[in-house]
Amino acid sequence: SENPSVTLFREYLRIDTVHPKPDYDAAVQFLERVGTDLGLACQKVEVCQGRVVLVMTWQGTNPRLRSILLNSHTDVVPVFEEHWTYPPFEAVKDSQGNIYARGAQDMKCVSIQYLEAIRRLKTEGKSFARTIHLTFVPDEEVGGHKGMEMFVQRPEFKALNVGFAMDEGLASPSDTFSVFYGEKSPWWIKVKCMGSPGHGSRFISNTAAEKMHKVIGSFLAFRESEKQRLKSDSSLTLGDVTSLNMTMLEGGVSFNVVPSEMAAGFDIRIPPTVDLKAFEEQVATWCRSAGDGVTYEFHQKCMDQHITSTEESDPWWKAFSGVCRDMKLQLKLEIFPAATDSRYIRAVRHPAIGFSPMNRTPVLLHDHNEFLNEQVFLRGIEIYARLLTALAAVPPLPNEG
Repeated sequence: SENPSVTLFREYLRIDTVHPKPDYDAAVQFLERVGTDLGLACQKVEVCQGRVVLVMTWQGTNPRLRSILLNSHTDVVPVFEEHWTYPPFEAVKDSQGNIYARGAQDMKCVSIQYLEAIRRLKTEGKSFARTIHLTFVPDEEVGGHKGMEMFVQRPEFKALNVGFAMDEGLASPSDTFSVFYGEKSPWWIKVKCMGSPGHGSRFISNTAAEKMHKVIGSFLAFRESEKQRLKSDSSLTLGDVTSLNMTMLEGGVSFNVVPSEMAAGFDIRIPPTVDLKAFEEQVATWCRSAGDGVTYEFHQKCMDQHITSTEESDPWWKAFSGVCRDMKLQLKLEIFPAATDSRYIRAVRHPAIGFSPMNRTPVLLHDHNEFLNEQVFLRGIEIYARLLTALAAVPPLPNEG
């Protein structure tokens, strides 16, 4: 008696695409089978060895118009099985209809909702002027560097002629639906402190540890100030402030040896309202003030700060928001607090919205016991069907001739 869309969702969840060794081949084969069943054209683009982007296409009646792109990623983050009530790759459904699995929220639900929305529209005999493309990409959970970041530079992506894109958002525990029109810039910085080595019994001057103490103090003092700013202003969300965490600390060779070098890693996420050059100068000042021999290097440095218009004068947003009003969906517009593949789409000048239709649902992406209720999942299919109907019917724009 289970809804076939739910059965398909659970089948996809059982494919183990967890890092560090995601079974991408099984995921692509599964998705390609579904796409072929729906009569969608399928194309596989190997962006680098072992990393394939699967593209599905529902051709519009006017291919010259810019297309709608529905993006999702196939990989999921690791699990700590001892903290899960049910095995994380069995997609167990409990008596309340909650489906437990890694990827239930992030974001295998959205992949199947896209496909099932198209199934519904095709069954109803619908056709649209604009072409609809679906992309299923690898490696988003490890930065997208061997996935969407490479794909947007390829001729196969340019040939999609994208006008507007949708990608993942977040669950919302309230009645509202979160909609993300921009993202923070993720910076991963490693700070190295060089100092005088020596025996652990002596008061050696100019040690790496003393410099590292000053560096950590400066970074974490800024973290506390941003934390308090978020706490004291109820109008702010996590996406409006700069988050900073020390995530790695390295150094030392023995208990009785003062090391000549120490290093710390910081994960920083910066809103598009912040001047990135000024912020880097602040980082440089913190390092200089810690003493000589203190340097920093970037392991990730995203400089793109493009945001997507949410003005009613924008035809794409007008179509998106109009459906939400008609369906009485209360939207909360936010800057995404982490990072998704939307940033690569926006970086090549295409508007993109992050949206996962999951309200009244606790935010459990990357957490233990990740789940999604089957009724919330099914409602999402209906929402996407309505959104696609509006977006794929946006009248020709001035720059489309």
